[in-house]
Amino acid sequence: MKRELGIGRCGLACCLCSENEHCRGCNSEDCPDREWCENRRCSIENGLNHCYECDLECHKGLLSKIKPYGFNEFVRRYGEEELLDCLERNEKAGVVYHVDDINGDYDDFNDVEELISFIKTGNRK
Repeated sequence: MKRELGIGRCGLACCLCSENEHCRGCNSEDCPDREWCENRRCSIENGLNHCYECDLECHKGLLSKIKPYGFNEFVRRYGEEELLDCLERNEKAGVVYHVDDINGDYDDFNDVEELISFIKTGNRK
């Protein structure tokens, strides 16, 4: 885990991403997705560092997917440091962020509350 990369603007865990070994996160100029990322553009336009700072109920861009949406909701409730702590603990316990391409153990949910519970415990109910 590259904890220093933290959580991306959209809620994805840059700290766990294995997609680009040299990426320094979505706030860097070398972000591979900076040109097309709707969430990056929107948060910058609105003067926000992260989507979770916004009061709107939004499912734009990557927030249409359960993982970033659930991570944002988790941070709203418990804070970014708590999310990072849980992700680090879960990784050490064998929870995988990217299993098949960009999908992993956190993607296999249809309910945000179930995902948040999984983040907190690392266990499926």
